[in-house]
Amino acid sequence: MSGSIPKTHEISAGPIRIGGAQPLALIAGPCVIESEKLALQAAERLKRLTSDAGVPFIFKASYDKANRSSLDSFRGPGLREGLSILKKIKEELDLPLLSDVHAEDQVAPAAEVLDIIQIPAFLCRQTDLLVRAARSGRTVNVKKGQFLAPWDMKNVIQKLEASGTRQILLTERGFMFGYNNLVVDMRSLPLMRELGYPVVFDATHSLQLPGGQGTKSGGQRELIPFLTRGAVAVGCDALFMEIHPDPDNALSDGPNMLRMDHLPELLEQVQALDRLVRK
Repeated sequence: MSGSIPKTHEISAGPIRIGGAQPLALIAGPCVIESEKLALQAAERLKRLTSDAGVPFIFKASYDKANRSSLDSFRGPGLREGLSILKKIKEELDLPLLSDVHAEDQVAPAAEVLDIIQIPAFLCRQTDLLVRAARSGRTVNVKKGQFLAPWDMKNVIQKLEASGTRQILLTERGFMFGYNNLVVDMRSLPLMRELGYPVVFDATHSLQLPGGQGTKSGGQRELIPFLTRGAVAVGCDALFMEIHPDPDNALSDGPNMLRMDHLPELLEQVQALDRLVRK
């Protein structure tokens, strides 16, 4: 490895291009669809902020958070209603969309609405789910499991390629570091990029403290700017951020979500870093 950023394939998500020589993109939105009104308002404001900054933008929100700490935790509106809300956002705001699937039978209906199908970290080795996603005709974003080394993602890539797709994104979201804690090994970004596909840095889940509050996860959102700047300086193709207008009252992942008001300044900083690194 020479020290320069490894080259990757360029993939598409609607009109957005990620990887290759493309500038840094942003995948962002609330952790979960709390209501149609909040999701639409968040998407509209994020579109305006990213448009003003000149940052390619993909909206994300989950219709079902199937891996919550507690049975009583809010999971979202579910597949049918959630996809209906996301479809409305896509049509009204002309935005590409990402959301996660947790089961094989969710892939086909999700592919009718989404531009990127996301495989959650804990399911990144689920072969049948990967195969179904690869055959959907959509770009597939796989979050590296908290239990995997970066080079282990080559096996994930082989499953997807053998199933018919080269529209692949790989996302770093931290590695388990003792109980209730994650750590980001920045080496994983260039190492995964060496596998040939664009790499996304999940700046908010990387600061989650899984199960850290007993029946729910904690987080360190005050550190988001530091890790985000570090990842862009190391070299990544896109940022993944869960962003909320009022994280303290969010129904999921509030402790590790970025407050929306803090996004413009952070975008300005990472754009400057991205331009410098790409030289």
